[in-house]
Amino acid sequence: MERKIMSLGRSSLVISLPKHWVKLNELKKSDVVSLAIQRDRSLVVFPSAEKKKELEEITLYVDPNEKGASIVRRIIGCYLNGYSSIRLTSKKMLSVTQQNAIREIAGKIYTRIMESDTKNSHLTTLIDESKASITSAINRMYLISHSMCQDALNSLKDHDADLAKAVYSLDDDVDHFFFFLLRLLRSAIIDPTLQKQLDLDPIDCLNYQMIIHRIEHVADNAANIAKNVIMLQGRNLSIPEPILLMVVNTCHEALHNQRRLGPFSSPLSNTCS
Repeated sequence: MERKIMSLGRSSLVISLPKHWVKLNELKKSDVVSLAIQRDRSLVVFPSAEKKKELEEITLYVDPNEKGASIVRRIIGCYLNGYSSIRLTSKKMLSVTQQNAIREIAGKIYTRIMESDTKNSHLTTLIDESKASITSAINRMYLISHSMCQDALNSLKDHDADLAKAVYSLDDDVDHFFFFLLRLLRSAIIDPTLQKQLDLDPIDCLNYQMIIHRIEHVADNAANIAKNVIMLQGRNLSIPEPILLMVVNTCHEALHNQRRLGPFSSPLSNTCS
């Protein structure tokens, strides 16, 4: 689609807006549109940030025999695709396993169950994404995963199963940030208005997405270490001392270096692998 640049007065140049685009965004004469200059010098035109965005809603139909894991995957998919209201309904009855799966994932993706009965469940996210801070959320996610690594290694060195259990439970907190940030970045990539509100460029979204994947991977590895510490203690097994000392010292050195650099330097992905 091309538009010819026309002259308006002595110094102004103008182009017309495509009629289909105007109708699609329900714009009319005197409405305000926003402009954003991209790093590649292209110009993006989009409806004003003040124009209220409709709540994205979807209904998922749950088969009586559907596994909880399948329901969880579908809910996560809808959440990451920007839906703020997710309704689940079954022709018969949601089983206890299905209801537990819904409650568990609701707690991991910053949603709340607003309505629930034997056949239906309604999840809604109440966060104002336009006021979110990407860097603050990433830093908090990083600090949790970093402390998980430190404590996981200490639990391994000291054979401390209680500390390992505490580390394992923190993985859910990292998942909170991971799903929220992934949703936010995916939405920002396709929504210029949200990009402007968050002061992001498309390339920033890709870079931040890589960072949060790496941090989440670190937390998963720390949780795996903690899980194995618990299993070793339960079976009265232990790792040979020379090997254990070498692993712990190497990991602590890597963690110390990364602590100085922070989450926006080279990622932690190999620290607890």
